[in-house]
Parts: sequence; structure tokens; C-alpha cells
Amino acid sequence: MSDKAILEYSGNRYEFPVIKGSENELAVDIKTLRAASGIVTIDPGYKNTGSCESAITFLDGEKGILRYRGYSIEDLAEKADFLEVCYLLIFGELPNKEQLETFHHDIKEEAQVDEEMKKILDAFPKAAHPMGVLSSLTSALVAFNPVSVDVSSETAMYNSIVRILAKFPVLVAWTQRKKKGLPLNYGDDTLGYVENFHKMMFKKPSKEYEKDQIAIDAIDKLLILHADHEQNCSTSTVRIVGSSHAGLFASLSAGISALWGPLHGGANQAVLEMLEAIQADGGDTKKYMAKAKDKNDPFRLMGFGHRVYKNFDPRARIIKTAADEVLGNLGIEDPILEIAKGLEKEALQDDYFVKRKLYPNVDFYSGIIYRALGIPTEMFTVMFALGRLPGWIAQWREMRLRGEPIGRPRQIYIGETHRPFVDLGKR
Repeated sequence: MSDKAILEYSGNRYEFPVIKGSENELAVDIKTLRAASGIVTIDPGYKNTGSCESAITFLDGEKGILRYRGYSIEDLAEKADFLEVCYLLIFGELPNKEQLETFHHDIKEEAQVDEEMKKILDAFPKAAHPMGVLSSLTSALVAFNPVSVDVSSETAMYNSIVRILAKFPVLVAWTQRKKKGLPLNYGDDTLGYVENFHKMMFKKPSKEYEKDQIAIDAIDKLLILHADHEQNCSTSTVRIVGSSHAGLFASLSAGISALWGPLHGGANQAVLEMLEAIQADGGDTKKYMAKAKDKNDPFRLMGFGHRVYKNFDPRARIIKTAADEVLGNLGIEDPILEIAKGLEKEALQDDYFVKRKLYPNVDFYSGIIYRALGIPTEMFTVMFALGRLPGWIAQWREMRLRGEPIGRPRQIYIGETHRPFVDLGKR
């Protein structure tokens, strides 16, 4: 096979190198295309455009494969905890016991947020969407940590990473507690990373904290499954903002805003809103399955299928088991969850969905779990952000260490051609 791609246009012939990834992915390197030919490519949505070379996550949508740094998502979800996965994604290898203990210790040392941040949070109305609050609080961290990260210093980079991993769960917990009208609190240094987060989220003012291992394990697994997912909308946003040499916190804040959309991180919230709408209309799942199959009906079945995975979402296989455990062990009776289980059962048996491989995806099951755990619907995407945090950090770090150029896409102009200016009185 030739290692060159040939483009012929208007009687001219141009050659471009073909590069191969470690999983045999092929790409035509066109960075000299415009200089050589005066032509640019156009690819709305960047569905066929590789924006970078990355060693972090491998995804094969046709085969339903997801790996972090070479480790299968199945192995990581079963055998690792979230903090191990954070270390793996950011630094490239699974930590040994001493490295993990040091990492956790350093995070706990940075787990306080400046008290003045509470004033910023107080300024938001209770009705504010938690994602808007979280994005603003993350951006505000820059004011309390104004020194830019020296990316040439491993120590400075490490300290900045530890700082955001420590403070972000506090901001997430505060965002929920603000929404629920609960007092803001800090964590407990005697607890693990996810267990400590669970306590910050759910401890009631007048009661002792009750450890719920089922809930903690489910959250831990969900965070691992959401930790990175190649060059998606929010990750690409973090990288392109960071390419201007914007700081880590500012780049993460931009990623949070990108994640907010219902076509990205907001999909799990959209699932629950759909289920609530079905309940309000009588709860007839068969009716809505028929609507989903009707090409003339605008109804869209949220939480089924995936833009990248053309087979079953491997994360959904894992989290379905966790969802069954949570619902079974907690013994929750909730009509919304019953509707969800009905839709799931019908979709897995319906020829229309099976032939098109429109299986329930991770957003479908994560929404079910978060509702069962008592997390408000508007907080679902915030939970997604907490899980995606190490992936964003890893991608930002990789982009800066590789010295990637500032992102600057081209366009094809389709507006008016040159025309003379008309004075105001003559228009």
C-alpha cells in the first residue's frame, strides 16, 4: 500500500503523506494542502477530520471498543477505581501503591476552596442551571490562582493538576447543595476520593453521614466510564482554547460550557425529561416506541443509539449491570424508572431497533442511576463533568506538552462579494 495520497485538480497533481496510528488508523496529512494548491477542505462537524495525534484514548465505534491508554474500559471499570483512572489518563500509566497514595494525599492537601468563592455562589439565583454555575465557579478559580502554569516544569504542571482535581468535587457538591438549599461543606480527609465526594453531596446538616457503598460504587463506575472519549465536542473545545495558551482552569470552564448542550453531556438530562413527558402523557411506552419509528413524527427517543458507536456502546453494557444493582438493592418504586425499564425492554426486543442497533446508551442508564440516587435532573450533566475532568486535563496537558499550534480552522465564504458603500441618506 502506498504511503502517499494523491490529489488531482485542474490539471495539477499533489501528493500528501499518509500516517498510520498504533491501531492501524490511517489519515492523510494535509497540512501543506493550502500552501501547495490554494485549496482547503471543508468538513462540517469535523466527522472526517483528525485534529491531532493523541496517545490517550482509542475508540472504535464499529467494533464497540473503548480503551484508555491501552486498557479496556471493561477491565478498568471492574478492577480500578476512579482516582487510579485519573492518574492513568493524565500521566500515562497506572499508579503503583505509593504513587496512588501520594497522589491522593496531595489532592487532599488542596481540597479547600477560598471562602470568597461562596460569595460568588451566593450571587446566583437558586433557579440558575447548575452547569452555568459550575462553569462560572471553575472560571473564577483563575482569580484565586492567577499564576499561569509553567508547562515546562513538571512540578508546576503536577501542582496545577492536583489543585483542580481537589477543588472541582467541592464546586460540584456546592452546586448541588445550593440548588437544594443546604449549607455548604468541605470533605473528610479520612475518606476515599469518591466516598468523600458522596459525603459532600449528601450529608444532611443535623445527621451523621451514612455511608452507602452501593451508591458510591455506582458513582465511581459512572465517573470511570465518562472519564474520556476521544475528540468529542467538549474535549476538542478544551484543546482549542488551550491552544491559545489559555490556562488550565479557563480551558476547563470552556469545556464545561460545551458539555452543557443536550446533544453532548446534556443528553442524560434529556433522557429524564423525555421519561417525565411520557409519564405526563399516561406512561404508554408502546405508544412512544411507535412514535419513535414514525418518520413523520418529530418525537425523538433520547438515550438510544450513539453518533460514534455503530454497535452497542461498551459503556452501556457495564453500567446496565450497575443500574440493575442500584434499582434492585435500593428497592425504589418510581414510575419514571418503571417507564425507563419498559422502554429498555421493548427496544432490546423490537426488530426495528435491533436491526438499526439503536441500543440504550450510557446516557440512558446514567440518568436512571442518578435519579435513583436522589440527584436532581439538572445536576446530571454536572456529574458528567466531574467524570470527564481527568480526560480534559489529560488532553490539555498532552496538547501543551506537544507544542501544538493555535487552532484556527478555515472556512468557505458564501456571503456577498465586494460592493460599494451607500451613504445613510441614500439607503
